[in-house]
Amino acid sequence: MALLFLFGALAGLVWYAYETTAIPAPNPSNLQQSNVYYWSDGTVMATHGSVNRVNITLDQVPLPVQRDFLAAENADFYHDSGVDPTGIVRSLVNMVQGRQLQSGSTITQQFVKNSFLSQRPTIGRKLQELLIATKIGDVYSKQQILTGYLNTSYFGRDAYGLDAAARAYYGVDTRTLTVSQGAFLAATVNEPSLYQNIDSDARARVKAVARWHYVLDRMVKDGWMTAAERARYPDSAFPTPHPWVRAALTGQTGYLYQLATDYAQQHAGITDQQLAHGGYHIYTTFDRTLTEELATAVTKEMASAADPKDRKNLSLQAGAASVDPTTGRILAVYGGPGWDKGAYNDIADSAGLQAGSTFQPVVLAAALAHGAVRRPGTAASAVSPDSVFNGNSDIEIYGANGFPLRKPGKNAGPLLEQNDRYASWGDISLRSAMQHSVITPYVQLGENVGYPAVKSTAEALGALSGSLSSDSADFYAGSSTISPVRLASMYGTFADQGLHINPYSVTRITYDGLPVGGLTPPTPVQAIPPAISGLVNSILAEAATKDGTGRRTAPLQRFKAGKTGTDDPYHPDWFVGYTRQLATAITMFATDTIHPGLSPVGADVGSDFPTEAWTAFTAQALQGKPDLPFTVAATPTPEPTTPRP
Repeated sequence: MALLFLFGALAGLVWYAYETTAIPAPNPSNLQQSNVYYWSDGTVMATHGSVNRVNITLDQVPLPVQRDFLAAENADFYHDSGVDPTGIVRSLVNMVQGRQLQSGSTITQQFVKNSFLSQRPTIGRKLQELLIATKIGDVYSKQQILTGYLNTSYFGRDAYGLDAAARAYYGVDTRTLTVSQGAFLAATVNEPSLYQNIDSDARARVKAVARWHYVLDRMVKDGWMTAAERARYPDSAFPTPHPWVRAALTGQTGYLYQLATDYAQQHAGITDQQLAHGGYHIYTTFDRTLTEELATAVTKEMASAADPKDRKNLSLQAGAASVDPTTGRILAVYGGPGWDKGAYNDIADSAGLQAGSTFQPVVLAAALAHGAVRRPGTAASAVSPDSVFNGNSDIEIYGANGFPLRKPGKNAGPLLEQNDRYASWGDISLRSAMQHSVITPYVQLGENVGYPAVKSTAEALGALSGSLSSDSADFYAGSSTISPVRLASMYGTFADQGLHINPYSVTRITYDGLPVGGLTPPTPVQAIPPAISGLVNSILAEAATKDGTGRRTAPLQRFKAGKTGTDDPYHPDWFVGYTRQLATAITMFATDTIHPGLSPVGADVGSDFPTEAWTAFTAQALQGKPDLPFTVAATPTPEPTTPRP
């Protein structure tokens, strides 16, 4: 009688516990996902977020891979009640004997544990898991439970969910997994901390191969694979995963990730909080191959430029960016050695470096478009590439009123403009001054054209207004701080017949499979007339010859144009060059490791190094592609030489 009473009491307790147990809301952490960034070819560039997870739907999982997991964990999943009586008894025996609690043996129990409960191995949690598992079928379908299980299981390698695991082990998304790869991933759920080291631990490999065979054998036993199909998978066919790469934002990836994130936030209105929650798929314009080739070209030239004897206490740095002139797509950047090296400032997108004499084409384009006041009190007259100016160093610069400019400050003397290395060239045409990077003619030309016209031309070509310096003689000498991304885009405007397209880095974004708005490609705008861009093309093509400062581009035997930047101890060195298909800006400079900022002593690198890096990169990037000529306008008849004021 007492035994019957005890049995009844236990049954009553079980009934009461069942009736009073409610299915809780899913753990918020199980809803968090990572954001996935893609290269332009659609392959994964990086994943980033507080949890490395990309939730998927069941239709994204190939049916043979679904069956891999059923064979490994719960072949009767679609027919059982959600709990395994044998597993329950085994768990109770272990609890009584003081052994470690086992996880639920059914997929439903594991889904409940992962989605609704903590991972603490307590008796209370285990009983709650069993009760919820018996009731979960009233709320969730079997397909939803299997989807939740695949999205919440931990696979090792910091990967939560099947999609993150597919990327961590095989570098693919779930849709392209094979039945053999799925069998291994199904095995990892059993011992993720062991199997994640399969590339470096021989014991892990032995156990993984054995478990892989077990899953495939179960596939045959459960009728999901024929014996003939199973015979295709001997030991030699084991799908060895890729080595475990633990740091996702290494090398250039961190800079690319930040560029794309900034663009997504600015144009799609995505907030920091939304990105932190995850789940975004961000498709970028970045070309994986070109990114690698640009980094190779830049670092090789940096190694050539580094001379420990001449550069004691100096640290050599570089930044580069390459854009497609016809679309505005940012194809590649070199922002520095990488976030993993502690270099968090993206030099490719930094507006902290003076453009120097790479700004001369902007002044020339403004003069060709607006004319210049060559005599005080007269209207602006036409300027041609063969207009002659004083090319000496240490000369006075005259304002449009005919008076020489003076240094700021009371009783300051006249402002004397200097050329690089203080070279004097005498009377020189604008064409030759561009070819040899002579500064003083272009400073005087800028004053004759006027600040508003030059500034508006720079902005039309693609310079950001905030990066342009104020009205002064230094403005025309290149004191504006324009990033490599923007300089490449500005020169790309010359390449594309004066059409400017704002540089961009993201083509589309999806969230939960649905497109996110706000990402219409930038619209081309006619920044300068085609005739003017044609003249600039012809002059910059001459500057990139054996007689110009860009002579180091000679090994690239194709139509090209470009301009070197300032070559002095106080400024970074540049080469910005382009073809019809590719515009690239590269800067190099040295910083003092003892004193902050650009070092004024021996810090110049020499423009030959960025020029050679540009040449090597462009030759590699355009290998096998057609050699397209520029649209070059006929040069007008040279005007008579006008005496200087």
